[in-house]
Amino acid sequence: MAVETSGDRQGFPVFLLHGTPGSRSGPKPRGIVLYRLGVRLVCYDRPGYGGSDRHEGRQVADAAADVRAIADALELDRFAVVGRSGGGPHALACAASNLLTNRVTRVAVLVSLAPSDASDLDWYGGMTNSNVDEYTQASNDPLSLTGTLTRRADTMRRDPESLVDLLRPGLTPADRKVVEDVAMRRLLAQSYAEAVRRGADGWIDDALALRKDWGFDLSSIKVPVRLWHGAEDTFSPVAHARWLASRIPSAEVQVQQGAGHFGAMEILPQILAWLTAPQDALVAAPGTAPA
Repeated sequence: MAVETSGDRQGFPVFLLHGTPGSRSGPKPRGIVLYRLGVRLVCYDRPGYGGSDRHEGRQVADAAADVRAIADALELDRFAVVGRSGGGPHALACAASNLLTNRVTRVAVLVSLAPSDASDLDWYGGMTNSNVDEYTQASNDPLSLTGTLTRRADTMRRDPESLVDLLRPGLTPADRKVVEDVAMRRLLAQSYAEAVRRGADGWIDDALALRKDWGFDLSSIKVPVRLWHGAEDTFSPVAHARWLASRIPSAEVQVQQGAGHFGAMEILPQILAWLTAPQDALVAAPGTAPA
């Protein structure tokens, strides 16, 4: 598995789980910000992405074993976890897993999807067409999904910004403002290029894993969980966060008006501060409500 760390080596460890598609080189706070927060940020490529070998047929729950292996290799006893977009369910897997009992301190989940079998949730409601098509293929025609994402990955290797262009029709004004920032667009392009450097395997396996049984019980989560979502998100609609909050006993949810899917990158420093704050210093963020 490909892993890299940044920030304060003596700081509190936080695993950042990237989106779908994505890689360890995805957008993150600058080193000086991480030092000020006292954070040692650990990023890795999920299996099949970037420099990590494929784990074909993986479940979302398998992320817990990957995080444990990396934590053991880095000699990290306790740590927090934050997952962004497709990394959100994988972060929840770490919160729920017996493999990480007494090691995970807190978990933050940004613009996550809910399980595909979520009761009382219109799973595709409000979702942009590109994601509807991708996840429908994952459920109904995995072979077609493989062809679609393989072609898309080939294009991305030649033109790393092509995915941003593909997503543009589904971008809200809030997301367009984030993505059209020159520095942010460059970071996204770098992350996407690294994600598909060796092909589309990670992307394919993520889509399949997100649309089948995740392999763990949300109600078993005991560690504090903060869910953050932009109210204008069309890639992972906000109803998914509200559904998750209603099923996780230890969760609080913050829905930010005027923000979309890519707002998760801008809110990350605040989330890292919450993940690493002393227990007696925790204060609910404005707009945050307990589930």
